[in-house]
Amino acid sequence: MIGLLASRLTVKSALMLISVFLSPDLKPLMGGTYFPPDDNYGRPGFKTVLRKVKEAWETKREALERTGNLVIEQLRDALSAKASSQDVPNDLAVVSVDQCVEKLASSYDPKFGGFGSAPKFPRPVEDYIMLYKFHKYMEAGKEIEALNIKKMVTHTLDCMARGGVHDHIGGGFHRYSVDECWHVPHFEKMLYDQGQIVNVYLDTFLVTGEKYYSIVARDILDYLRRDMIGKEGEIFSAEDADSAEYEGAPRKKEGAFYVWTSKEIEETLGENAELFKNHYYVKSSGNCDLSPMSDPHNEFSCKNVLIERKPASSMSSKCGKSLDEYSQILGDCRQKLFDVRSKRPRPHLDDKVIVSWNGLAISAFARASQILKSGPSGTIFNFPVTGCKPVEYLETAENAANFIKEKLYDASSKRLHHSYRNGPSKAPGFLDDYAFLISGLLDLYEFGGKIEWLLWAVQLQVTQDELFLDKQGGGYFNTPGEDPSVLLHVKEDYDGAEPSGNSVAAINLIRLSSIFDASKSTGYKRNVEHLLAVFETRLRQLSIALPLMCCAADMLSVPSRKQVVIVGQKGSEEFQDMVAATFSSYDPNRTVIQIDPRNTEEMEFWDGNNANIAQMARGSPPGKPAVAHVCQDFKCSPPVTSPGSLRELLNKTLAAASSA
Repeated sequence: MIGLLASRLTVKSALMLISVFLSPDLKPLMGGTYFPPDDNYGRPGFKTVLRKVKEAWETKREALERTGNLVIEQLRDALSAKASSQDVPNDLAVVSVDQCVEKLASSYDPKFGGFGSAPKFPRPVEDYIMLYKFHKYMEAGKEIEALNIKKMVTHTLDCMARGGVHDHIGGGFHRYSVDECWHVPHFEKMLYDQGQIVNVYLDTFLVTGEKYYSIVARDILDYLRRDMIGKEGEIFSAEDADSAEYEGAPRKKEGAFYVWTSKEIEETLGENAELFKNHYYVKSSGNCDLSPMSDPHNEFSCKNVLIERKPASSMSSKCGKSLDEYSQILGDCRQKLFDVRSKRPRPHLDDKVIVSWNGLAISAFARASQILKSGPSGTIFNFPVTGCKPVEYLETAENAANFIKEKLYDASSKRLHHSYRNGPSKAPGFLDDYAFLISGLLDLYEFGGKIEWLLWAVQLQVTQDELFLDKQGGGYFNTPGEDPSVLLHVKEDYDGAEPSGNSVAAINLIRLSSIFDASKSTGYKRNVEHLLAVFETRLRQLSIALPLMCCAADMLSVPSRKQVVIVGQKGSEEFQDMVAATFSSYDPNRTVIQIDPRNTEEMEFWDGNNANIAQMARGSPPGKPAVAHVCQDFKCSPPVTSPGSLRELLNKTLAAASSA
């Protein structure tokens, strides 16, 4: 087709493939999504679309170009909003959070969990704001309202983990479920899903104390460590949905790597086949029959997508076995099926290393390294969970961060590249790359304690402000604006399958403001206020589209973010126990500072950036390997020297907030 280019682009907000038709000067003329190869299902095939576009270009060229230009102008105006004021109204936080939670609650599916109807996507930002509101209710002493929200989140996560959207054999989660019951998925696995879903399960583990949620988090992390990490610690992007059913097959099929016939399971598992089949709803005719939406075109006839319709606790009692024995049998069966599955043609591995997605994964691994220490001792893990020591997850996070710093960061310009495959890409880092990585680095510092990650996060924030901040209008653009071929200079706000860069940036700035003294803290807060002012209308009118930004608005409204300052010998067991105690409870409005007074680099940093913290470090009781201070509302508690005392103190501050 002369004069036309068809471009396949990824639209982040909807995560769909778009076919965009461009003029010779690379301006978009028209586009559409998910065209089948041939006319089918009442929709034009891609070949038909190409012919129609060619005809339109030859007969209505001026009209096409005029319409394309008009659309670009309208999008430019709509997506690069400016704030008329830098002040955030006092009611914005409460209004936006409450409206978002109310709308999510009204769309909650009490039968299968989740918010909304099929297809069902894991959208972790929804669970994040629900847990955030749970915490607010608990602080306010509204336990009934809090428990109602907790029930929605736990039921959703239970249904997701038991559903076919969860890969029971190899670990991790698929992209989304085509039906309402989380059963038959689109089988693609994306890194950005894994990192965010881990954090939701970790938070829910802290809220409930139920080890089940910690085990699901481990399941995902262990999948990533086994299948998605390169030799230098880099974390790959995705695994495709399609694969060949056998070597030499003429075409690939959706889910071929993951589905099973009843006969395959029987031949592999022998005497335990019936137990396994009953547990995972395996049938000789195939099990994709739970919803009319599960397999409308009969693609999975006689195939089974594993799903747990009942929890192991109830199934084990029917078999007359203890839960531990039953779980061990299932784990052994999964290991055998994994070995068989490993001999099948694998889906394509997208081994690009994307900075933003690695940032999300770094956060998950870093947080897991401390939160999972709160799990009960003696827990038995079954395949695909490895049961490694939590500290190994911190090593994984640090290896990924080191890879980015060495391969995708230019120390002279202090800029990031967007991605890496056989070398860094020419594409510069986008807002998401900076914001998501900064978030991951802040977690690496708070949970791991090395000052180098905080220093890099601070420097990246400076670069982010230089490249993306709209100093007059407020908020961050997605791109630096240095490439003239980029037609839209957009400020994105939609928290979809991935959170928006502006939402993550807002929370990063709030976290940074709680670390530094007043002079620097004020600058961070001013940028957050200006950012939120840009999106005030959206926060008020369509808060459900911005759940993470709603949380940022509320975090900014908190008079004083809680600080936990742990001083002592970082390598000591006592110090690490104190850190673990700090992270044994859920508190989204908490900043943790780890400081070793013997470390010259650390003390120089705090002397220059927060003299109060430096003085606290120098004034801690001598001879103690670990001392903790809990500070809020410009006053600090007397220092505590044991993990138990710290847990008690943190619980008291929550109780005090509740009674107030």
